[in-house]
Amino acid sequence: MKTQAKQDNKEKKYDLLRLDNQLCFSLYVCSKEIIRQYKPLLDPYGLTYTGYIILMALWEEDGITIKDLGERLYLDSGTLTPLLKKLESQGYITRSRSKKDERNVYITLTKKGRDFQDEALSIPEKMVCSLGLDMEEGKRLIDELHRLMKLL
Repeated sequence: MKTQAKQDNKEKKYDLLRLDNQLCFSLYVCSKEIIRQYKPLLDPYGLTYTGYIILMALWEEDGITIKDLGERLYLDSGTLTPLLKKLESQGYITRSRSKKDERNVYITLTKKGRDFQDEALSIPEKMVCSLGLDMEEGKRLIDELHRLMKLL
């Protein structure tokens, strides 16, 4: 009996270290799986999820620097540069150096990049529905995640 009690206490002691009790693990798995669900929606356009969020950021503010885009998306320039090269080769964006300061590279949507915004209108709703949520539940979840982001 004492052995069982010791075992139970040991399990309780380490309960907080269980993988299923980790916020970061739950967020990691959800993020990975949600991004995977974007694939069939973005493949017809030759886009990855990261390419898609780059375009979304540019729809909000076109003609920004790589530095500003990286800050908006929480990505460094080393990660962004190959993604931007690919989007440029696909015709979604153009990159141009500032005439005032050549260290600054501006990213601008092309007509194809702007036109894709209309085609992408259905993607958010399809994603929320693919998760088994309605739009209201999806909005509440987004609000909670934004609240968490502000705390970080």
